[in-house]
Amino acid sequence: MTLLTAHPASPLPASGDLAQFEADYAALRRRTRIGWALGAAIFLVLFTVTAWLGDFFLVTQVTLPDGSRDWRWIIPAGIPRLGEYISQTIPVLRWDSLGADLANWFWRWQIWLRLLLETVLIAFMATTLGVIGGFLLSFPAARNLAPNRWVLWISRRYLEIARTVPELVWALIFVYCFSVGPMAGVMAIGLHATGALGKLYSEANENIDMGPLEGVRAAGGTWFDQIRYGAVPQVLPNIVSYTLLRFEINVRASSIIGYVGAGGLGQEFRTAMSFQEYTDLSALFLIILVTVVVIDFGSEKLRHRIIGLETRP
Repeated sequence: MTLLTAHPASPLPASGDLAQFEADYAALRRRTRIGWALGAAIFLVLFTVTAWLGDFFLVTQVTLPDGSRDWRWIIPAGIPRLGEYISQTIPVLRWDSLGADLANWFWRWQIWLRLLLETVLIAFMATTLGVIGGFLLSFPAARNLAPNRWVLWISRRYLEIARTVPELVWALIFVYCFSVGPMAGVMAIGLHATGALGKLYSEANENIDMGPLEGVRAAGGTWFDQIRYGAVPQVLPNIVSYTLLRFEINVRASSIIGYVGAGGLGQEFRTAMSFQEYTDLSALFLIILVTVVVIDFGSEKLRHRIIGLETRP
């Protein structure tokens, strides 16, 4: 006859252990609340100081509708002026003369289209230069791929300098060196794009799986072989995505740097603002907006096709 013996139940935690757990949990919640309160207080102080330095609390004199002058807080006093400025950029469009009104609005459309093409070509050429420079420097600028710490330090400092200086400043420098024209714009945006893309590419490189590189090295491959066969296939989708995004950004940038003589639509923005041709500003804005939307749509389709999203159910 077999005797069945019951297994003892799992012991319940002692009351002392339960009390200690509750005390530790309460202390953790208290520290968390103190941390959140301290962080919120620091953020509030920084926000207040920044707002004060940015003149958000400035009180200035404004002209009232009856012509008198009075002191007002700058934000509510300036918002109506913003609406007034925007209203001046909106053209008068009438249904019975819509064609003539649109023709009057886009009266320089032939010149603007030519400059728009120049703007897109500047962005394309600059993006190409930025991709080449950023791609080549992204591998020595990655901590897990750099041959040594000196190469890492030099590569990172160069990329930081290239992207820290704004495109407008680079454009002023290259306009001084090579005179006005698209070349200065291409070099300015291309140099800045090198720094920005090199940073993004290097961060993607630092997140790769090192197993394939170790396999290439074990097979006798050089550092360049490890990069070519171990790293590049892993980061290629990210490189494509960042490149297409940067091209869209460069189109907007190339439409602005013409303001300092570096080619593109920027010179038309400068002319319209100088002569207070407000409706020309809105027309130029619409042209840039439509261009960016088209490029964004095309870039999305191209990116999905390259990374294989279109073939997924």
